[in-house]
Amino acid sequence: MRHTVKLTLAIVALSIGVVPGALATASTRVLAHHSSPLFYVALGDSYAQGYQPGFVNGAETLHGYTNQVGPLVVRRHTLMLRNFGCGGATSSSILLSIGCPAGALAKNGVPYPTTTQAAAALAFIATHRGKIGLITLSIGGNDFVSCAGATDAASCLLSVMPSMRANIVTLVAELRTVAGPQVPMIATSYPDVLLGAVLVKPANPVLAQLSVTAFSQIINPNLSAAYATQGVDFIDVTSATGAYIALTQTTSLAPYGVIPVAVANVCTLTWICTRGDIHPTALGYSLIARLVARQYLKLAT
Repeated sequence: MRHTVKLTLAIVALSIGVVPGALATASTRVLAHHSSPLFYVALGDSYAQGYQPGFVNGAETLHGYTNQVGPLVVRRHTLMLRNFGCGGATSSSILLSIGCPAGALAKNGVPYPTTTQAAAALAFIATHRGKIGLITLSIGGNDFVSCAGATDAASCLLSVMPSMRANIVTLVAELRTVAGPQVPMIATSYPDVLLGAVLVKPANPVLAQLSVTAFSQIINPNLSAAYATQGVDFIDVTSATGAYIALTQTTSLAPYGVIPVAVANVCTLTWICTRGDIHPTALGYSLIARLVARQYLKLAT
């Protein structure tokens, strides 16, 4: 996701706690113990890439969640990251578009100028079959982000979901076929950055509440169902970042004063309140990394 929601908001300097999120565990796969290093293959959009605004030369991508997972699980396994994530990728482009534009790869990403992201990752997995320890996916956000500005956002989402779901079903089927049945595969969703609409002048609490409904009833159920077709474990990052906390529950966050807890969380865990940018802060990426690592350690016994 490289799009930006145009919100003009003040700077937030206070870090707050996050609420543990829901995890849909579709997989019972267990990776046998390996004493030798294994490869961790990451696919997806700018969340997989690790993008943050305001940095140069891609240095911020070294602090994305994909780079943090390995150190969190090193006591169990040594994972060597191979990051194919590409900023701006959609569930369609990951299957069909050749190459990744300059600057859209992570600083330590794997280039694939003559093939698609999916094909490049599949070729790597096939070449190293038996040595793949983890596959993660963060894709779909760029499919539905444009619906935020649609006149009828609900209808827009409902029109986008079938193709997004079908593309993900195709992608995970290909990954599972090549990787084999025992390789842990974990997918992530997204924070609800539209909660920041509460802080826009004039405030738009209706949009904020509708966005929560969209994630809980349309977006995440479709993502989860698509991943479940191949036993991919799905992490509801929307829930984990506190989006489903009732907007009537408040906290104090400078410089805004008393605001909903869910809004304070998204202000701290993403750049939406300080830069109008939908990507996680370092703290937000760390949360996603911990969620992925926790689930991986459940599978990789």
